[in-house]
Amino acid sequence: MSSHNNSSPASDPRQSSTAKPYKPPIIPPQDLPVDYSGFIAIVFGIAGVMFRSLANMRNVENDLKQISMAMMFAIMGLVTNYVGPARPGTKA
Repeated sequence: MSSHNNSSPASDPRQSSTAKPYKPPIIPPQDLPVDYSGFIAIVFGIAGVMFRSLANMRNVENDLKQISMAMMFAIMGLVTNYVGPARPGTKA
């Protein structure tokens, strides 16, 4: 009925002698794109922890100062990690 299931090696148009296995290109670490989805996930995770601690505050003034400082340290750590200068061990 149909010749699609023909398993004869003589009818195969590909040349097996010229076939080469696929090797993905090697990309250096400094050329990889920035992982924006991971960065945004970390930001939302930190924001969730901060909002949870805001909801459970007892002493408003002292807890607000601690939470705001923790938020600033977390944001500055993320910014310097993703935008800051390259580490000494990496080649630019």
